[in-house]
Amino acid sequence: MLDLDKLDFTKGNGLVTVVAQDSTTGVLLMVAHADREALEKTVATGEMHYRSRTRGLWHKGETSGNVQRVVSLMADCDGDAILARVIPAGPACHTGTQSCFGDEALDVHALGVLDCTIAKRAAMEDTSATKSYTRRLLDDRNLRLKKIGEESAELVTACADEDLDRACEETADVIYHALVALRALGGSLADVETVLARRRGEKR
Repeated sequence: MLDLDKLDFTKGNGLVTVVAQDSTTGVLLMVAHADREALEKTVATGEMHYRSRTRGLWHKGETSGNVQRVVSLMADCDGDAILARVIPAGPACHTGTQSCFGDEALDVHALGVLDCTIAKRAAMEDTSATKSYTRRLLDDRNLRLKKIGEESAELVTACADEDLDRACEETADVIYHALVALRALGGSLADVETVLARRRGEKR
């Protein structure tokens, strides 16, 4: 996972910078510091531990329950910073927000946030008479396929009309409905990203 012996703790007086990122949405959650002990605890428990100059060693979410489960830890080229990809159990910020960088951070990763929202709808048991639109799509195969066709046709029309604003709107609709259809099959945005990453290395 992470070779602690290759980290440079000397630059930061025994600390390295840790950037925590939601592995599902891609949202930047927070920036903190860790020393060797904190990282050893992190590796051993699978949950993020940090070192604060004022609080000392601390386990993220120990009191709030908003722990950060580790997916991967990657050091930068200088060995003095770490990208921690995590699955957060709740807000990262002490103010109660998802990210310490505010709601603007969510906008940067809008597709990841959308896919996460769809996943949450899929995981919910909704037996109410008034279902969310996403839940209705997930429960109705024919409706899903019909909407993908309709939205795709509207995108084609917008592009043919050279209407940029409408084309952007219709593209957003196509992506949303495609992600819902993918989720119904057990897939996710991450699966699409894997395909794109593989294609990046192919000659096309």
